[in-house]
Amino acid sequence: MDVAASEFWKDDAKKYDLDFKTKDNDKSQQLTSDELGNLYKEFIHDYPVVSVEDVFDQDDWNAWSKFTGEQGGNLQVVGDDLTVTNPKRIQTAIEKKACNCLLLKVNQIGSVSEAIKACNLAQSAGWGVMVSHRSGETEDSTIADLVVGLRTGQIKTGAPCRSERLAKYNQLLRIEEELGKNGVYAGANFRHPK
Repeated sequence: MDVAASEFWKDDAKKYDLDFKTKDNDKSQQLTSDELGNLYKEFIHDYPVVSVEDVFDQDDWNAWSKFTGEQGGNLQVVGDDLTVTNPKRIQTAIEKKACNCLLLKVNQIGSVSEAIKACNLAQSAGWGVMVSHRSGETEDSTIADLVVGLRTGQIKTGAPCRSERLAKYNQLLRIEEELGKNGVYAGANFRHPK
């Protein structure tokens, strides 16, 4: 579940506006960080949620840390806007125990070398890593190679409904073919593949 909470964070009110698309100023749809966290807990209780991304605003560090402390044992809490594939922000998130998974976007940090450094930092902290495409993506399938090469076990490239997405899945199939019996599906260990 990708919440993208920064999109509905109201900095002036220090609340999350669930009705942010309308202009009626209905304050009943505005939640504090704790209230939003409790709403997520209801979802997690009622549905088989295993991974949530961008649950709070990228600068709502206390809310991230609290939620991950309470839910992070059984739930993957993914930092995208929080960490922006930046080793400095990743290090801060590690120190604050703000999440337990990095969304790795190569073209967000700028180079493959920097992306590998970010991945290694996250994995050394015991985090999961999900390699992700970006909007406006091309048919370049490099992220599929990174998923396997960095042993992340997770890719975020969307539903296989367009050619730029299929290219990544097809590359994973080619890699699986090439690896043969040496290829191992992470399965339930997707957060920490062997």
